[in-house]
Amino acid sequence: MGAQQPHRTEAADAKVWQFDIIVTEGFVLTELSGIIETLRIANRTLATPPFRWTFRSLKGGRVGCRAGLSVDTEAFAARAFADYAFFLGNTDPDCAELAPAHAINAYTHRGAKVYLLAEAASRYIRDRGDKSGKHTTHWENSTFLRERMGLFDASYALATEDGPVVTCAGMGATTDVALTLIGRLVSSAAQMTVANILLHENVRDGSSMQPFSGVKATVTGDIDLDHCIRIMQDHFEEPVPISEIVAELGISTRSLERKFKTYLGSTPNTFYREMRLSKANNLLLNTTLSVREIGMACGFPSGFSGLYKSFFGMTPFALRKKRRMGAQDDGQSRLAEE
Repeated sequence: MGAQQPHRTEAADAKVWQFDIIVTEGFVLTELSGIIETLRIANRTLATPPFRWTFRSLKGGRVGCRAGLSVDTEAFAARAFADYAFFLGNTDPDCAELAPAHAINAYTHRGAKVYLLAEAASRYIRDRGDKSGKHTTHWENSTFLRERMGLFDASYALATEDGPVVTCAGMGATTDVALTLIGRLVSSAAQMTVANILLHENVRDGSSMQPFSGVKATVTGDIDLDHCIRIMQDHFEEPVPISEIVAELGISTRSLERKFKTYLGSTPNTFYREMRLSKANNLLLNTTLSVREIGMACGFPSGFSGLYKSFFGMTPFALRKKRRMGAQDDGQSRLAEE
């Protein structure tokens, strides 16, 4: 993965766009692939390859992702030329190296477009203390920004553009962003060709909304049930009583219960509670929010630890301790290998 696209000669007539891909330790492989594979396939299908790229990090050297793979990077250079710079996320919105202001400014000052993915976008929003709501990040990180800092009332769009800086949800949406760029820089026909090779049926516009919690709006095949789930997803922090949901749907409580039993094998209240607990579990494992903050964010202002234990078999504190010990063991194993 450390190989880079070979540089073309200065005499080449066709326009060549330079991409800098900035990674930090623990970067998200899905995002790296979404950029690089899309550009690589575009180069393969066009008569004159128009894209080249360089992997960079703040200090240079080999940088690993959580999947166990690594890339060889060049150190960030304040005067490095690039038309586009992509700062990848790494599942840790607290990481100070994700979107350093001096690096972003170095690119935008020289006319480059900067894309901040997922946690890199979160770090950018956090450092700016931005409460405008005009930026986006992955929906998981929105909770972190809101609960920890009182920031960010996101629209949950896949990508938002603010001058030379584009904030993005990252993950699978990275491919949509890269395909959109190809459409702008080369042609819509080239975009379609690359999308077809990737088996990417629809290129989502940046204004498209993120699917929440991995549950698509059409997951059940029942309009009322889909609507109910969307209401639940929009109200994790302050759960809506089932009586209010059925009133909005215009159906009876009994009818909604039958739909949940038929399609999901559950009851409305149980499903709602499990959705919120699943979100809480994810926040426990992947953010530094306190247990109390997580409970509040998921609609459990009291009794969260006990309810969590009854569902997952251990308390939130025990889970975090277990994860922390596992990370320490992994670090010792790596040192032993080295």
